[in-house]
Amino acid sequence: MNGNPKTVILGIETSCDETAAAVVADGREVISNVIYTQIPTHTLYGGVVPEIASREHVLKINQVIKKALSDAEMTWDDIDAIAVTYGPGLVGPLLIGVSTAKALAYAKDIPLVGVNHIEGHVCANYITDSALEPPYMCLVASGGHSHIVSVDDYTKYTIIGRTHDDAAGEAFDKVARALGLGYPGGPKVDSLARDGNPDAIEFPRASVGDSPYDFSFSGIKSSVLNYLNGCEMKGEEVSIADVAASFQMAVIDVLCNHTIKAAIDHGMKTVALAGGVAANSLLRETMKERAEAAGLTFRCPELIYCTDNGAMIAAAGYFEFIEGRRADLYLNAIPNLKIGER
Repeated sequence: MNGNPKTVILGIETSCDETAAAVVADGREVISNVIYTQIPTHTLYGGVVPEIASREHVLKINQVIKKALSDAEMTWDDIDAIAVTYGPGLVGPLLIGVSTAKALAYAKDIPLVGVNHIEGHVCANYITDSALEPPYMCLVASGGHSHIVSVDDYTKYTIIGRTHDDAAGEAFDKVARALGLGYPGGPKVDSLARDGNPDAIEFPRASVGDSPYDFSFSGIKSSVLNYLNGCEMKGEEVSIADVAASFQMAVIDVLCNHTIKAAIDHGMKTVALAGGVAANSLLRETMKERAEAAGLTFRCPELIYCTDNGAMIAAAGYFEFIEGRRADLYLNAIPNLKIGER
């Protein structure tokens, strides 16, 4: 099919509120990357409305895919496989991407590969660092997930730590809402925190019993709310910049310390970041500093590949494809798909 000696994958991503498609060669070389974000629409509601997200995907997905091929200066004859996110995520948006990918695979007679969205985030690291190879320890932090993952091979993952309640990104969104910052919360907290004192307020750094790599962020969220309510009851003025900075530092302390401990305890030489929270400037700086202080190499994707995108799905799809994995036309959306599941 493809006369190019490289393996070219079209990646499609619709797990939440980005409609994205990209063309990637050999899992690392991005030829095109198109993202249509729905953030302006969902900002009106303070968060993602699944029904609206689904309708937006229906309206935009064909245009986004067409532009990804056009930007790559390729036709369907140049595509070796179509990779699509089938979970985890919101079921309506996922179904739009999966249905579209299946229809295209059938109509164009192109192999189909189903991709785990979280594994896609991990594989974004291969785009930024062409020399990165497993094994390494990766922190996956997003609005719905907080995992420490041992990347044992390109398609083999072991969960070392996980959150017991709120994900890190979810905590950021909830605190941002309490501070009146709006949606999306993560970038707004990150920006505001630059003007605050991270040592102004002592928020808890939670640990989980005898699980040294696990997370719990519901307590810090409650602590922030209690602090704000207490100040209001006492008539005390609140520096929301100090609250943002202190909250952010407490979360990042835990994320970094647990990830680096996991890497050292499991004999890893490299730690990496993945997911939307990996775009947080302080997390990137702190993880790099602490990893290097521990004698570890640090890697993270470029900012454009931290948010949901088709390039990371194409990258993950490439490694699945060369291992001979294929999806059939019965592929379905799995909203609660776990990392490592096949």
